[in-house]
Amino acid sequence: MAGEQGAAPVDPTRPVYVYMQVADHIAARVGAGELPPGARLPGERDLAEEYGVAVGSVRRAVRELRERGLLVTLPAKGTFVVRPEG
Repeated sequence: MAGEQGAAPVDPTRPVYVYMQVADHIAARVGAGELPPGARLPGERDLAEEYGVAVGSVRRAVRELRERGLLVTLPAKGTFVVRPEG
């Protein structure tokens, strides 16, 4: 994130689940406009490699973000940032 060049967004020693750290970081990227509405997220394997976590952790983070209403997954299309309603 801004001001944390080189700092890993996921720290397994923190008392927060890894998938929540990933979800919170992606949510922050959405909030900062780095991932604008309609943007397609990379695949689960690519995100897992980017964050240095297991694919299952990314899958759970994406599910968390869908529940928060930030992402939508379309079968055979991908996962996208939701456009705000209004």
